[in-house]
Amino acid sequence: MTTTDGTIANSATKNPKKANLLDHHSIKYLLDESVSEIVASRGYSEDVRLSNVRLLIGAILIIYTKEKNAILFTYPPAGSAYKSTGLMISSKLPRFSDMYTLTIASADPKSISANPTVEFTKSVTKWFTKDGVLVEGLFWKDVEGLVNQYAKEHKKSTSGDRGKAKA
Repeated sequence: MTTTDGTIANSATKNPKKANLLDHHSIKYLLDESVSEIVASRGYSEDVRLSNVRLLIGAILIIYTKEKNAILFTYPPAGSAYKSTGLMISSKLPRFSDMYTLTIASADPKSISANPTVEFTKSVTKWFTKDGVLVEGLFWKDVEGLVNQYAKEHKKSTSGDRGKAKA
């Protein structure tokens, strides 16, 4: 890719994403921002309307709802309005822990096209260097794998076994 000044841009020349490893909020913020970028790159656009309502209600009611850890709400990907719902992406990084949990669920869980929720919990030490630089390739791989798993769960659930009980 060529930049406006004619130079070649690559991931090695851009500024690395860096977090203060002693500040758990700094780590979570950086990871959450990266998740938003990754999901947007997969064709999901942010539902800012819902995000803005959450901000408005924020400090008063959101503490009591299950969306309290939500970092992003999206619309369905373009061209799949009736086959899929948007996403609700939430994350947790408990204080004094290095275990980051990322959850992808349907933004409309009561919809007939809602997919089963998927999540992973991994140590943040896997994604950061000792200097606090995010190893974006590893993190992108893990998050994209979770998005793919969510999409795969949808294909399984629409293949005729939606009404069957699982043993």
